[in-house]
Amino acid sequence: MPCSAKLRPQDTELDRAHYVREHLAPNLFRSVAGPDAGDTNAVAWRLSPEPFPLAPSTVAALQSLGGDLLKLYRAANRLYFMSVRGTAPDFVHQYLEFGKPESIVRLQRQNRFKSEVPSLIRPDIILTEGGAMIASELDSVPGGMGFVGAMGETYCELGFDQVGEFDGMVRGFARMAQSLSGKELPTIAIVISAESEDYRPEMTWLAGALQRSGLAQAVALAPDEVFFTEEALVVDTPSGRRTVDVLYRNFELFDLLNVPKAELMLYAARHKRVAMTPPPKSFLEEKLIFALLHNGALESQWLAELGAQTFDRLLKLFPQTWILDPRPLPPQAVIAGLTVDRKSVRTWQQLYGLSKSERQYVVKPSGFSPLAWGSRGVYVANDLTKDEWMAVIDGGLHTFEKTPQILQRYHKARRVQVRYLDVAANDVKELDGRVRLCPYYFVAGDEAMLSGVLATVVPANKRLIHGMTDAIMAPCMESPQGY
Repeated sequence: MPCSAKLRPQDTELDRAHYVREHLAPNLFRSVAGPDAGDTNAVAWRLSPEPFPLAPSTVAALQSLGGDLLKLYRAANRLYFMSVRGTAPDFVHQYLEFGKPESIVRLQRQNRFKSEVPSLIRPDIILTEGGAMIASELDSVPGGMGFVGAMGETYCELGFDQVGEFDGMVRGFARMAQSLSGKELPTIAIVISAESEDYRPEMTWLAGALQRSGLAQAVALAPDEVFFTEEALVVDTPSGRRTVDVLYRNFELFDLLNVPKAELMLYAARHKRVAMTPPPKSFLEEKLIFALLHNGALESQWLAELGAQTFDRLLKLFPQTWILDPRPLPPQAVIAGLTVDRKSVRTWQQLYGLSKSERQYVVKPSGFSPLAWGSRGVYVANDLTKDEWMAVIDGGLHTFEKTPQILQRYHKARRVQVRYLDVAANDVKELDGRVRLCPYYFVAGDEAMLSGVLATVVPANKRLIHGMTDAIMAPCMESPQGY
């Protein structure tokens, strides 16, 4: 629903910034540094006096993007199983299974989960200097929902409407759970592992907001707080012990051995005693899907699954990506799309001699690794010395069969100017920065509904855009003067 509060003209930027700081739900992030160190009500990023402004055309593009991303997930899912059956090239499932234990491969191939894809989709969108939108990541186990939801409520109190509306995170999550469970008032367990502990405060806020909305019974809890019976999973909620209808998996599949009761939760999901999302499919969490999307040998399969228009849009959205595969090529073969001095590349070692200005690439783990989320394990090639660049390539090739790495075309984010509260100076200042957008889409049936957008703005000299103490983080609003 739209925000019903009205902007108060008498409030200055400084007044609004302080209001956000003082009224934002406490403890949304675990670590706080700088002037707010030791303040349990502070947040670990910079606050803006208003949401980040997006142009109507940008909002329209983001709204239509959800459907394309849902189609991509479904197409990748079908392509994987076609490859397993032998009706698509073997290399598809082989690439997607490298480094996975046999137990994970068996789990993701089970008929129970065969048609399931993530019900929450969050890409990382870079607004480039050339005006295009580039998706550098696609996350199906994302954080940030609590940030966006809590900030949305606070900015609404100041009279600001937002993309997806101020309560979009809560309504979107509830609608997703209702669709998965078939129940009007589902019981939701948001299960957070120790490895994902940093997300606990915001997920606790989200569960409380769902409870207050009256749209769901919801709790955020540790895995060992889930109880198993022969018929169901049960949890303790504010209104008593309840059978879990939807289990939101806020833990990574690579960490399953460290998640208490993981086998019991998966057993319940396999036997349809609970709906688990995202489904336990590691192959849908691999960034090398981008490389498969750009692989010419698979073009006919992608076209058949996606249709020509969606396929074309996705090729433009996702940057060119290659899998760092150390296996030798036949004498007549080249690495498609990769050139040095306008000549096709046959071996990865040909990239060694690229100058810094020619190294417009990023190297990162594909998935199924503690280094494959956030900014961990990411190397921007033109930030490295020649020796470091060579070591990164060699390292990526060396880990191929255990943790495949990808080489991805780097696109620089456009410059933006955003106002923020400088706590130490008690003033509102302007940051010259670069922005990343994280739109959140909740799936219900065949619809992927845009329910909010998180903007992260970092100083312009930063190469990687992610949450940090120097970053401004804010929900987005639509504005004729927006980006």
